[in-house]
Amino acid sequence: MTEPSKVIHVRNVGHEISENDLLQLFQPFGVITKLVMLRAKNQALLQMQDVPSAINALQLYTNIQPTIRGRNVYVQFSSHQELTTMDQNTQGRGDEPNRILLVTIHHMLYPITVEVLHQVFSPHGFVEKIVTFQKSAGFQALIQYQSRQCAVQARTSLQGRNIYDGCCQLDIQFSNLDELQVNYNNDRSRDFTNPNLPSEQKGRSSQQPAYGDVVGYPPQMPNGAAIAAAFGGGLPPGISGTNDRCTVLASNLNPDRIDEDKLFNLFSLYGNIVRIKLLRNKPDHALVQMGDGFQAELAVHFLKGAMLFGKRLEVNFSKHPNITQGADTHEYMNSNLNRFNRNAAKNYRYCCSPTKMIHLSTLPQDITEEEIGNLVEEHGTIVNTKLFEMNGKKQALVLFETEEEATEALVCKHATSLAGSIVRISFSQLQSIRENQ
Repeated sequence: MTEPSKVIHVRNVGHEISENDLLQLFQPFGVITKLVMLRAKNQALLQMQDVPSAINALQLYTNIQPTIRGRNVYVQFSSHQELTTMDQNTQGRGDEPNRILLVTIHHMLYPITVEVLHQVFSPHGFVEKIVTFQKSAGFQALIQYQSRQCAVQARTSLQGRNIYDGCCQLDIQFSNLDELQVNYNNDRSRDFTNPNLPSEQKGRSSQQPAYGDVVGYPPQMPNGAAIAAAFGGGLPPGISGTNDRCTVLASNLNPDRIDEDKLFNLFSLYGNIVRIKLLRNKPDHALVQMGDGFQAELAVHFLKGAMLFGKRLEVNFSKHPNITQGADTHEYMNSNLNRFNRNAAKNYRYCCSPTKMIHLSTLPQDITEEEIGNLVEEHGTIVNTKLFEMNGKKQALVLFETEEEATEALVCKHATSLAGSIVRISFSQLQSIRENQ
């Protein structure tokens, strides 16, 4: 038998077997750092993060015949100890440390924007510039740090990690470029050292699909199929999945009672919030910039006509592609209260219009039903409450008399502190509280 290697050789890989199928077969054993499909030979080479992961995979698949899409595949250690993938990009990539990283995203179920990449990479140092593009290797990005040390640290921490649960895996190499050239600040490229760059070439429509020429989806369906998977195979009725405008205009607000954080609490149910701006010259209007066009479409669809603080909300797409940063904007891009940084697929499934029932989680372990009532009773008439435990964690349901009361409780009390815990509140789609649930 060939001596153990972190590279696994897979044979009988038919044309119906995709890269994602192979990733799913081997991901339970550890991080996959490289995958090369040898289509002409019906074979594939797959590199695990380390030799023990590869040994564990082969031990199982020696005793159990692995099949993919009804076809038996055969696995063995490769004679290669390491995969060196031939680079298909002019950018070049390698192991020579550099402050510019070349990032390839595998198994991409959700659209990845500059904003998302900035959230992922900025904890490791000041990110100066990001450029995204589509190549034969898939969706890629170049990320320029202020220093080489930050880039090395980011690569060490993030290589092989997933941006979202179970998908969008990062493959990070060093680029051999000296400096990134950024001409526009938009969803596809950003120079964080020069916020004054235009968002588009003069004469180019701002309605240009945000992902059409980047992620390689057809422009009319930027990420519909990808996110349909999160909704169990189909988008909610009335949602097209084709919108590319990230900013929405909320109007007919109650100016005496609304503020940016309350709007964040409501709109963050439908996606990550980048920034919010209350319009000083129109105190009942606000702009909300969402993480991408799909999230903005969810917010418009589910919040239009909702009642809040005695007013019926009007929510529409804004003519502004984004909100310019300024003294009167509130920034939320790096907020750890954004709900879609983790478990994005799960959060999409919970999207709905406001209901009479709110669901409270991340509660203190010794919380009582009475304390739950005390927290939210000022916002309306409570019909019923139920405290329960799931996976060892305390959660609660509170049923109000009206949707407006439940909405007010959510916008005022989500992310508040209760006995040292930051309470998380969502709408529940349950119609009533049963004693045995």
